[in-house]
Amino acid sequence: MKANLLKSREQGTGNRDQGPRVCVAAALVILFLVTGCRQDMQNQPKLIPQRGSLIFADGRGARPQVANTVARGQLREDSYFYTGVVQGANGYKEELDLMPFPVTLTVLKRGQERFNIYCSTCHSRVGNGLGEIVQRGYKPAANFHDMVRLAQPVSHYFYVMTHGYGAMPDYSAQLTPVDRWAVAAYLRALQLSQNAKPEDVPAGARIGNLKDIARENHVPENFAEPWPLPQTAVQAYPHTNEGNPGMAPANPADPAINIPASKPAAPATK
Repeated sequence: MKANLLKSREQGTGNRDQGPRVCVAAALVILFLVTGCRQDMQNQPKLIPQRGSLIFADGRGARPQVANTVARGQLREDSYFYTGVVQGANGYKEELDLMPFPVTLTVLKRGQERFNIYCSTCHSRVGNGLGEIVQRGYKPAANFHDMVRLAQPVSHYFYVMTHGYGAMPDYSAQLTPVDRWAVAAYLRALQLSQNAKPEDVPAGARIGNLKDIARENHVPENFAEPWPLPQTAVQAYPHTNEGNPGMAPANPADPAINIPASKPAAPATK
């Protein structure tokens, strides 16, 4: 009898010891459940991009742009700066011999840098069309010093760089609009440098012979002579419409267009 009473007391003590533990465990479970139901920053009502939504009638969370919306900095009011053409009296695109901003020495240096990087491989650094590609069997590029290119307006070069011409791809991805204008301005300076006359030189400036200058810079004298075509050069087929610059703006086959009015353009400077 005594043994049974002792056993019952021990069991009762064990139950009393486990009671607090069960309460603590239950409290922790309730605490975890409560904290898991919070509407916190990581779990909030919101529209997730490219997902559906019940808020709008069309069921789309991403909303279409409002008609005629223009992103900040992309208004492009000066259409001539971005296209290189204006609308002519006949409704067709027309190139102009005008720069959309003043040409400074900084602009010319930038144009020279971009020209040497992207253009000289085909047109050469002096612009005579005998770049390194000709040495590898490619057709000679345009010579900027012939009568056709000298007669072309400055915006023609911008247009060709933007859209490409013949075998030349467009360079709109490599050159920003301002860089394309800088290269066009540098081409004018390059044309002047290769066709300059003594009276074009400012008073007091030194006028030297190219062969003497080549000798002073430790390069062969024939460096200043015309560059001959290599035997591997492939002659391009003659263009029947060569007088139509760039096969583009002046071409009467182009459809009529409607170009917004541009800001007044600055005259090209030499």
